[in-house]
Amino acid sequence: MELEHVTVIPITHLDQPRKRARFGWDVPQAQVGIFCGQEVGNVASYASSGAISGHTSSLFVKGVAQNGSPPWREDDKDGHYMFALGDNLTSRYKIHSKMGEGTFGQVLECWDRERKEMVAIKIVRGIKKYREAAMIEIEVLQHLGKHDKGSNRCVQIRNWFDYRNHICIVFEKLGPSLYDFLRKNNYRSFPIDLVREIGRQLLECVAFMHDLRMIHTDLKPENILLVSSDYVKVPDYKNSSRSPKDISYYKRVPKSSAIKVIDFGSTTYERQDQNYIVSTRHYRAPEVILGLGWSYPCDIWSVGCILVELCTGEALFQTHENLEHLAMMERVLGPIPQHVLKRVDRHAGKYVRRGRLDWPEGAASRESMKAVLKLPRLQNLVMQHVDQSAGDLIHLLQGLLRYDPLDRLTAREALRHPFLAKVQHRR
Repeated sequence: MELEHVTVIPITHLDQPRKRARFGWDVPQAQVGIFCGQEVGNVASYASSGAISGHTSSLFVKGVAQNGSPPWREDDKDGHYMFALGDNLTSRYKIHSKMGEGTFGQVLECWDRERKEMVAIKIVRGIKKYREAAMIEIEVLQHLGKHDKGSNRCVQIRNWFDYRNHICIVFEKLGPSLYDFLRKNNYRSFPIDLVREIGRQLLECVAFMHDLRMIHTDLKPENILLVSSDYVKVPDYKNSSRSPKDISYYKRVPKSSAIKVIDFGSTTYERQDQNYIVSTRHYRAPEVILGLGWSYPCDIWSVGCILVELCTGEALFQTHENLEHLAMMERVLGPIPQHVLKRVDRHAGKYVRRGRLDWPEGAASRESMKAVLKLPRLQNLVMQHVDQSAGDLIHLLQGLLRYDPLDRLTAREALRHPFLAKVQHRR
């Protein structure tokens, strides 16, 4: 793809309307990742002890003095840390701005006096269940960091400490999430070469985790960050009839394809009989909805949904209801095999009648039926947006989005697919 003769400008903070609702646990604006550094504290023993619910001053980073701290403030009613811009967060970090907020807590941009650089710090709510979840995430990140040699695209923990009853995790300040980039680009698709490059890196991260017997369980564009915020502006040929003076004539393309996967708070180790609900709705595999138990293949399904979204600009399955979701799958991918439907648990049995999905008879409304009927088949959907390599991409997606998790491609198998073999990284 020719990228000469274009203007490079920094990411702005224009807020375009969402095409789907953000979930409560998503960070509203920039999301951040973390990178490798020293271990602080004995996470395994701490997480398994009863100490998490209390204030443990011994978990301050070794060598960081407590002088210069701001006045003590009560947390807000939801347990969020109260701060003022310019406050110190221990003597090492100075709060510069607020980057985002979610149900877990807040993400603050801070100046690291020791390393002389901006970082992002996730400050977890001072409530027992969130502190416990943060300690589990730290344990996962440290385990990944122990095995990652820097090329597996998973963010790695740099530092953590406990400050005034809030677990604080230090992150490298990265670029926007893939979702935020799409949103600020008016939900216009990525070029196919970038889809290929991002897909390879994402599958490398998933393969690395699966080799360590770990399942991410919450892969989505919000949890994949571009390393750099820089982008180039290129003509949007689908809108080539418009004047070059029209701002919508151009679309943004990331200057670098490098990504990192973040948010390991839902990561789990592989074990038998995992039946609870995982994954954000749009990226949830059919076996999760149908109560069939899940394992590594649920991550692979999510990757397939993400690749489609990067190609089209919009989430593949935009729904919030299980039967409609399954009907959308059938509309795009064809019927769910009978041997899969026969195994559904008693809770999901209401979605099946006489050996097939109870659709459209069980539809909640006429609007729901219309939402399903407007979806094209996978092949047609891809060909609407992709000119070159469409055949290879469709074949890869069909392997990633197989209903039976036992038939789905593994991450290692997907990395050998011809669509990804042509990848050339831009750094």
